[in-house]
Amino acid sequence: MGRVLPRAFYERETEIVAREMLGTVLECETDDGIASGIIVETEAYLGEHDLACHAAAGRTARTEALYGLPGTSYVYFIYGMYWCFNAVTRAEGLPSAVLVRALEPLEGTALMRERRPGIRNDVDLTNGPGKLCTALGITGSMSSKTLQRKPLLIREGEPVPDEQIEVTTRIGITRSADWPLRWIVRGNRYVSKGKVSA
Repeated sequence: MGRVLPRAFYERETEIVAREMLGTVLECETDDGIASGIIVETEAYLGEHDLACHAAAGRTARTEALYGLPGTSYVYFIYGMYWCFNAVTRAEGLPSAVLVRALEPLEGTALMRERRPGIRNDVDLTNGPGKLCTALGITGSMSSKTLQRKPLLIREGEPVPDEQIEVTTRIGITRSADWPLRWIVRGNRYVSKGKVSA
C-alpha cells in the first residue's frame, strides 16, 4: 500500500496533477468494504475560463466544492444517474480539478461486480467515470471531503514513464473541446472508449 498523497501534491497546476495522477491508486472504503483501482485516465478542468469546466457557470451550490482546498473531492451527478469523481487542484478559490475517467481494478473486484451486476467483462467495471464511481461506491455524500482520510484516498502507485503516456483532447464535451487535457496510459485496456472531442 503506497502512502497517501499529501495535500501538496494537488497544490500545483492542474495539468501537472492530471499527468502525475496516472499510476496512483484511488481507494474508497464503505460499510461494504474497500475497493480500489490504478488510475489510467484523467482529464484536467482549469477554471472559470475553461468553458467545459463547471466553474464556467460561476460559484454555485453545485460548484462550491470546486472552489475548495486542493486535495479535496468534487463529486457531481450527470445524466440523472451517474456520479463522477474529481480531485480539486491549485489553491482554494481557484476552481479547477482532475476528473478520474478510468481505473484498472486493484482491490475489491468481487465487490465491484456486485455493484455492477450484469457486467460480464471486468474491463467494463471501471472504464468510464460513472462506471468507476458505481464500482467503488463513490457518491455525492463524499464530495468536499479531504483525500487524505477515509472514505476516499489517493495513494502513491507505480510511476508511469512519459513514453507510456498519451495526451489527447477531452471526451464527450462541446465547449473548449480542442484543448489537449486528457492523459491516458497508452495501451491500457481499461482506458475508456469514448471518442475524443477534437
